[in-house]
Amino acid sequence: MLGRLRHTLSPPPPEQRSIELAGKPVTYTLKRSGKRRSIGLRIDDHGLTVSMPLRASEKWLHSVLNEKAAWVVEKLGSWQTRKTPAPQWIDGEHIPFRGETFTLRIIPSLFNSPPQLRGEQLHLHLTDICNGIKIEKLVTQWYRGEAERVFAECVAHYAPLMRVNPKQIKLSSARTQWGSCTSRGVVRLNWQLVKMPLHLIDYVVVHELAHLVEMNHSAAFWRVVESACPDHVQCRADLHKYGISE
Repeated sequence: MLGRLRHTLSPPPPEQRSIELAGKPVTYTLKRSGKRRSIGLRIDDHGLTVSMPLRASEKWLHSVLNEKAAWVVEKLGSWQTRKTPAPQWIDGEHIPFRGETFTLRIIPSLFNSPPQLRGEQLHLHLTDICNGIKIEKLVTQWYRGEAERVFAECVAHYAPLMRVNPKQIKLSSARTQWGSCTSRGVVRLNWQLVKMPLHLIDYVVVHELAHLVEMNHSAAFWRVVESACPDHVQCRADLHKYGISE
C-alpha cells in the first residue's frame, strides 16, 4: 500500500500549455512538485515556466496567471526583443567578444586548427568549411579558453583589493546565472560572460568575490561590492539587459 501511495504522489512530467493573458496567446511549461507550497513564475530564453504544488487546483493556477498577466506579457516581450539570433557559423558571421564585434573567417585548409584572433577577425582553418557543428565546437572551445584567461586576470586584480582568496575558479554553462559562489570558496563564472564588455565582466567577478565576505545580498554585501566597483548599480542595470541574473 505504501509503495502504491508513493507512486501516485510522484510528480507528472512537465506539460506544454497555452492560455490567453492580457489579450495575447501565451504558451508555457507547467511543472508540478511535491516540495512546492506556492506557484512560481519564471521567464527566460525558454519562455514562461510555471512551477506549482503537486495538489494545487487549476482554479488557483489560472488565478495567479491572470493576476500576473500584464507582467508576463511585458517580460516575454522584452525577452524576445533582446534575444539575439543564433549564429549561422559561416564565413563572414559577426561574433561578440569582450563587448566588441568580430568577423568570423572560415579559411579552407588541409588541416584543422584552433581559431586565432587577428585584428578584428577570428580566423579558423578547416578542411570542411561547411561543417557548422565543427565550427561551433571550435569557436566555443576558443571562447572558453579566452574566458579562463580573462577571468583569471580579473580575479588576480580584484581579489587582493577585496582581501579575499577564492579556493577555485571554475567555468559555468548555467542558463540563468552569470556567476555563483559557494561557502567553500569555489567561484563559478559563466563562460559566455567573455562576450560582454569588460566592465560587466569585472562587475560579475567583484559580485561573486564579495560573497566570500558576505554570503547574502544584504546592505553589508553591497558595501563590499561598492568598495571595488563604485558604479555597480549601473553595471547591474546594464547586465540585466542581457537577460541573465548575477
